[in-house]
Amino acid sequence: MTSVAPSIMLFAAGFGTRMGALTKTCPKPLIKVAGEALVDHTLKLTRGIPHTNIVANTHYLPDMMCDHLQPLGVQVSHEYPEILETGGGLRAALPMLDTNPVITMNTDAIWAGPNPLSLLLENWDPDRMDALLTCVPVAQAVGHNGPGDFTANDSGQITRGPGLVYGGVQILKTDMLDAIPEKSFSLNVLWDQMMDRGTLHATPYPGRWCDVGHPEGIKLAEDLLADV
Repeated sequence: MTSVAPSIMLFAAGFGTRMGALTKTCPKPLIKVAGEALVDHTLKLTRGIPHTNIVANTHYLPDMMCDHLQPLGVQVSHEYPEILETGGGLRAALPMLDTNPVITMNTDAIWAGPNPLSLLLENWDPDRMDALLTCVPVAQAVGHNGPGDFTANDSGQITRGPGLVYGGVQILKTDMLDAIPEKSFSLNVLWDQMMDRGTLHATPYPGRWCDVGHPEGIKLAEDLLADV
């Protein structure tokens, strides 16, 4: 368990292409589920843990994102002219983030169960870990097709394989970002390096989780929330 009060990075820059027509005039984080924007569901989770500041990256329809986030006290890291993906976006936002490690959160998921951020902080061990990912057993991943992203051993170390779906929430050290030469890159690049070092870990989520990256996920997520 850690007493760290981390900074939080929200990934909110993407185009949301899987949402089709729904994101033609609305960024995906502002799509509503059960009457609230997806990003507001995400922000609710942050209120349950100690943290310093919250930063969100923007690129697609940034004015709408800024108008929504800045009154809520969320700082904005705008990516222009190109989108930087998750790894590049996190690295670009580091001057605005107050801590190392940081928590990163996708903004297109609904959680039903304990706060995943609390679980991260309870299980984070910086002496053994460079990153700790909240992962959902496939059977508890609502609307998810596929065998999963990771396989864990008895110590919680993970490698690519079936069984666990990455839920889009993690705590990680940012030291290794500087050595990646590309400007735009996925955090998968960093995870692969951590896997080679044996320092990429997962904490399994005991509740249920729904990916709202596609239109069908909206109804599935609303049904999930109605069951809570």
